[in-house]
Amino acid sequence: MKAKLLHIWKKLEPVHGVIYFVIILLCCHFFWKYTVLGDESNQRVTFFGLNISAPFIAMTNHIVTVVAYFLKHLLNVSFAVYENVFYFENHVSVGIVWSCSGLKQMYIFFCIIAFYRGPWKQKLWYIPMGLVIVYLFNIFRITTLAYVAYTHTHSVEFLHTHLFKYLFYGVIFLLWVVWEEKFVKRRQRSRK
Repeated sequence: MKAKLLHIWKKLEPVHGVIYFVIILLCCHFFWKYTVLGDESNQRVTFFGLNISAPFIAMTNHIVTVVAYFLKHLLNVSFAVYENVFYFENHVSVGIVWSCSGLKQMYIFFCIIAFYRGPWKQKLWYIPMGLVIVYLFNIFRITTLAYVAYTHTHSVEFLHTHLFKYLFYGVIFLLWVVWEEKFVKRRQRSRK
């Protein structure tokens, strides 16, 4: 049985990196899912019962400020904001809650690169750069969702629940692919 498993693992060698990526992603996702708890109706977030709400509240408030700027100055949308909820003139509202902060995706990206193989010297700059990209994508995502809520309300559910969720993980996957190709495999080739 052991020999058979080793044979299968050897045949999967071209996709070992992807397998490691998926394992790290799933471990991080489920660790978060069962340890970081919060209710969408309030702003209390806990980790093993400890209140860790402050960074989520700060990031959510920051995101509301940035998205409001883009909606007003770039997209010329009229709205009011009260307690992290955008109220548009078409009577549609969009709430930005702690889970919209992007902190979970930042944590997952951090863990994938930190726990994946590769030189730490490059990880020290690649991780912060990737976190900035994840942050910028989150700003784009929320601004787009708010704008779509204002212009095409019926499309928000699909975009929020399906498209942008998978695009977010697609961005993380692309960042990992760049890491794998430019730093891990290049280093392996240079050692041969």
